[in-house]
Amino acid sequence: YTQENLIGTLLAIFGNLLVSISVSIQKQSHVALAGNKDPRQYYYTKTWWSGLMLMVLGEGALFVSYAFAPLSLIAPLNAVSVISSSILGFLFLREKWKAQEFLKRYILTFLGCALTAGGTYLFVTFGPNSHEKLNAENIVKHVIGWPFLLYLLLGIITFCLVLYFYKQQNANYLVLILLLVALLGSVTVITVKAVSGMIVLSILGPLQLSYPIFYVMFVCMVATIVFQASFLAQASHLYDSSLIACVNYIFCTTFAIVAGAIFYQEFNHEDVLHICMFLLGCAICFFGVFLITKSKRKVKAFEPYVTMDMAKGIPTIHNKGWAVQPDYNGSFSYGALENNDSVAPVPLPVDQELSSACASQDNNRRSN
Repeated sequence: YTQENLIGTLLAIFGNLLVSISVSIQKQSHVALAGNKDPRQYYYTKTWWSGLMLMVLGEGALFVSYAFAPLSLIAPLNAVSVISSSILGFLFLREKWKAQEFLKRYILTFLGCALTAGGTYLFVTFGPNSHEKLNAENIVKHVIGWPFLLYLLLGIITFCLVLYFYKQQNANYLVLILLLVALLGSVTVITVKAVSGMIVLSILGPLQLSYPIFYVMFVCMVATIVFQASFLAQASHLYDSSLIACVNYIFCTTFAIVAGAIFYQEFNHEDVLHICMFLLGCAICFFGVFLITKSKRKVKAFEPYVTMDMAKGIPTIHNKGWAVQPDYNGSFSYGALENNDSVAPVPLPVDQELSSACASQDNNRRSN
């Protein structure tokens, strides 16, 4: 195991840990604001900004790790973030399970963490050790090589076909959406490794930033990241986040390993036993992540509720908010926090309006 691989692996583990901690801190900021009925926006809190700074630091460590270790070794290490998020969700955010759900969810989560940790040990131990210096000449050689050109052609054809079914045939299947994300992600990790490697090499040795290939890779990196975020946002509106996390990890890791094997030829000098053990470790990680995400609690969806103003006697409907019991504040309400922005009077049926008008006219006549 080379020194550069060790540096890259430790940076990737450190970066994933920081990212998961930052997400938990930012989530805690949102929970605190909602629980205290704080009218401030989340970006005015110090907690949220602390989480953002940790996330930037973690993503920076991940970015640099690609310059030292093989792509096929860094990509599966996203499982570290899944493990740490599960543990932090239980400890830091104090997420609890009911007694009858303990065996079903609590045990499955830690079984998944154990399997993921074991799989991580396997693929790190038997992962590829070969790693070349990513100067501009080597990058260009890989770009114009026939293995990558063939892979790129097949990837573009597959992407266009899946995009056609998704957009034109309204095939809003999670597998199709995340397949688009994974195809883009395979290009993203190739370009990230190239950009990161050339930047680090420019700092340590000869300058590489004057070559056009650096800017080509940088533009491709930014473009694919933007489109990935767009497709992930579309998926998040249709499917549960835990399911998205599981399928996306499996797809993106698989395509990243294939991209590393084709573009950077990371498995050319590995024997069959090491490759099989590496793939076994990845498969165990996939199953562990599946168990972790399967046992995640699903947040109860908000259900509209009606309140009655005691003074005016007018019913109002609330169609947005949080699934939290509100405090009594002069009106009877049940089922969610008060959210005045989404309060609208409930229109009465036409028959009731006519009967109300007739009743008011009769009262006027009697008073006269």
